[in-house]
Amino acid sequence: MLGAPGAWTLLPSAPQIPSCWGHPQPGHPFPKIPSCRRAPEPGHPLPNPPTLESLRAWTPLPQNLCVLETPRTQAPRPQSPPQGGPPELGHPLPTAAAAAASPDGAVANLTVAVVLPERNVSYAWAWPRVEPALSLALEALQRGEPPLLPRPFSVRVEFMSSELGGACSEYVAPLKAVDLKLYHDPDVLFGPGCVYPAASVGRFASHWRLPLITAGAVAVGFSEKREHYRTTVRTGPSAPKLGAFVSHLHAHFNWSSRAALLYVDRKTDDRPYYFTIEGVFQELQDGSNLTVRHHIYSPDEGGADTAIHFIKASGRVVYLCGPPEMLRRIMQLAQRENLTNGDYVFFYVDVFGESLRGDSARDAFKPWQQGPGQDSGLREAFQTVLVITYYEPQNPEYQHFQTQLILRAKQKFGVQLNYSLMNLVAGCFYDGVLLYAMVLNETLREGGSKKNGAPPLDNPPCVFDVDDPSCDKTPLSTLAIVALGTGLTFVMFGISSFLIFRKLMLEKELASMLWRIRWDELHFGSAERYHKGAGSRLTLSLLGDEGGSLRLCGHGGWYPGERGRVRGCPASRRCPFPPPQMRDIQFNHLTRFIGACIDPPNICIVTEYCPRGSLQDILENESINLDWMFRYSLINDIVKGMAFLHNSIIGHHGSLKSSNCVVDSRFVLKITDYGLASFRSPCDGEDTHALYAKKLWTAPELLQKGRLPPQGMQKADVYSFGIIVQEIALRNGPFYIEGMDLSPKEIVQKVRNSQKPFFRPSIDIGVHSEELAVLMERCWAQEPAERPDFGQIKIFIRRFNKEGSTSILDNLLSRMEQYANNLEKLVEERTQAYLEEKRKAENLLYQILPHSVAEQLKRGETVRAEAFDSVTIYFSDIVGFTALSAESTPMQVGSPVCAGVVGLKMPRYCLFGDTVNTASRMESNGQALKIHVSSTTKEVLDEFGCFELELRGDVEMKGKGKMRTYWLLGERKDPKVV
Repeated sequence: MLGAPGAWTLLPSAPQIPSCWGHPQPGHPFPKIPSCRRAPEPGHPLPNPPTLESLRAWTPLPQNLCVLETPRTQAPRPQSPPQGGPPELGHPLPTAAAAAASPDGAVANLTVAVVLPERNVSYAWAWPRVEPALSLALEALQRGEPPLLPRPFSVRVEFMSSELGGACSEYVAPLKAVDLKLYHDPDVLFGPGCVYPAASVGRFASHWRLPLITAGAVAVGFSEKREHYRTTVRTGPSAPKLGAFVSHLHAHFNWSSRAALLYVDRKTDDRPYYFTIEGVFQELQDGSNLTVRHHIYSPDEGGADTAIHFIKASGRVVYLCGPPEMLRRIMQLAQRENLTNGDYVFFYVDVFGESLRGDSARDAFKPWQQGPGQDSGLREAFQTVLVITYYEPQNPEYQHFQTQLILRAKQKFGVQLNYSLMNLVAGCFYDGVLLYAMVLNETLREGGSKKNGAPPLDNPPCVFDVDDPSCDKTPLSTLAIVALGTGLTFVMFGISSFLIFRKLMLEKELASMLWRIRWDELHFGSAERYHKGAGSRLTLSLLGDEGGSLRLCGHGGWYPGERGRVRGCPASRRCPFPPPQMRDIQFNHLTRFIGACIDPPNICIVTEYCPRGSLQDILENESINLDWMFRYSLINDIVKGMAFLHNSIIGHHGSLKSSNCVVDSRFVLKITDYGLASFRSPCDGEDTHALYAKKLWTAPELLQKGRLPPQGMQKADVYSFGIIVQEIALRNGPFYIEGMDLSPKEIVQKVRNSQKPFFRPSIDIGVHSEELAVLMERCWAQEPAERPDFGQIKIFIRRFNKEGSTSILDNLLSRMEQYANNLEKLVEERTQAYLEEKRKAENLLYQILPHSVAEQLKRGETVRAEAFDSVTIYFSDIVGFTALSAESTPMQVGSPVCAGVVGLKMPRYCLFGDTVNTASRMESNGQALKIHVSSTTKEVLDEFGCFELELRGDVEMKGKGKMRTYWLLGERKDPKVV
């Protein structure tokens, strides 16, 4: 053994106190506390070893609860690993006992199941931390150090992760434990370490009478052995042991009155601080009869002030349990309130020594610092703080174990572990393996079994009591034999007659061809030509005589009198499920088989048509809002349909996908394209994008065969269902993977390769519930045997989907109401878009035409021409612009513009008449930077009396002759002129 689990040590936090704990300093409130350790018995590796009866009943091992240092127990001598390197977990591992111990050379199998977090190494019981410890323990058993197993054993370790979203999950852990029990039937179970998962698994283990060994599960409730946790054994430190340690402190210092507990309790995680301090509270209140008050520390503003008021009113002995930030904040306020003068003592429960800023509890510690070299001024305040941590064994055997643990974690998992107190938990798992081997050794030595520890019966039935009438094996009489033979003959004759009659009836029904549909009864094109709405739209895939596709997949058509969907198929009487049997399948969540056309080369099958389209179409339509009630209804419909299909004569689907789930006019989801696997043929060629896109729902065991077989498997349907559930939950398409842009072909190849970690879609607990994530992970498990059937899925969904208990009518009405609300919202959005476009068009029209003219055009009126008696027309021109443009490059002349076309023709508002022509001629005869006006305009300006004009003279105007014109020089600023 590496060391006695459950030992605690008390460390002063101030640097003036030497690292050798227990020696007082001047002014320090604590004298030296004597050790109460007990010496181990001679020749036994454990102090006060448990009896065989207590171990066989799987009661907790008695531990030294009041020690301040742990006994140095004898550990196995470290040796070099055997040739060939350490054995891999998950493969048979021979043990140390010689083959001669078993005369017949038989090897018994021992299965060890492990349920722990797989990746998050912030847990002390994470798999990368514990797996090396289990390997070292099994290698020690293999070498026979200590010699615990009396005969050869083949040990197999089966591991499953209890992790979901990077944290311990109380939903995943029991499911994994059930899977391990169902598919591997283990002899012993290790883990979980988190409290809530361990509670669920512990109840299962008690029901199965299966020993559960863990170095975690610190809560007080696991001490209850009579009912829920009869088979649970904790080899590591626990909250009751911490409580006993604190109780001993109070008894030694004669603190018999009051105590205050201040702790952090986050109910969103596994509540580690709450369950750690729980043992202290229970032991002090119930065992020591103290007045114990407790308070939950809040990190919000004002939470620390409230905590200080609580400490003042509760007691002078204070226990703190929380992150280091809480300790620094409390001590900062305690120093401000003068609580650090020696009248108060603060115990900080830090089991892994995180506040000591060192690799282990014996290293240098500066818990008052916020960072390296960042002294917060609390050095004096921390003189009254003592830190309670796990005690780290100092023997060389444990140090060698810790070195090997870190080395193997780096080699196998790529995880860099530190020399820390967290490694003590892995050592407790190491001890757990040896303890189990010890109990198994003594049980087998007394003639017991590894199951239940029961010895063989001393008086088996029908062995010694041969006179018992129930053991009479007298041969049957001749008459009885004749009667039995005659009866069997009649039974065989009856069965044969029934089979022959059934075959004849099937042949007769096949001959009558009630299911047959002639090709000329199927119509393709507009439905208005065929009974208006009486017909139904069809989809067609045609195949020739040799099964070659005619590439008509997706053609629309109509079948008079029946709502049907047509799909091509090579019809054959050798099909395992002929059409007469298909017609007998009637269920609300399966599309109805109508018939088949076998007129070569037009061979197809006709099934019920659902006008709402496929589930894939609905999920990809962003205008349809699906709340979770609606989504769970769709999932329930799939589960009901597949459960019925798996229990029918068909037995499986084989090609379940969201495009094969259709929705009828009443929003009821139905499964289509089931059965008649040999009749169906895909319309997509080999190695095409569409072909791989249809394989995104296919299970890996079917992908590895290269092509889908005619007959699928039920577990493959469960895998496809898991992909559909992820598609419904996230609405990002099938097999959505966050942060990765892979083609369907790349995804299918990764799934087919089946390399660990197995390639699966993304899960987002922020979008859907944790229970739904668990369901998806179980459905797309790599091993088909680990996937639940649809009966189990139906029960699982019913547990967390409370809305699923409503009646079909209520559910339907709710669906119709939601659909109507969606339509109203859609109409409102389209109306707003129309009004916005109308406003833009009117603004453009007002920019092109005068407002009065635009209003007449909007009203559909004719715009009449107008005559104006007196107007002034202004023309402006840039002199020399043409010459400047000719001498410049296009980039020097041009600039960005915005262009658009309004209507089919460009609208314009034209001015015409002699006045316009005159103004144009004057503009062409003008000069740069001068305003050229006519004599008529000069007369108008003279009426104002404030403009300065200069006579230019008579100018020859084209088409006008000579005209007298003037230059407009400016405006006179005469204050007398109004």
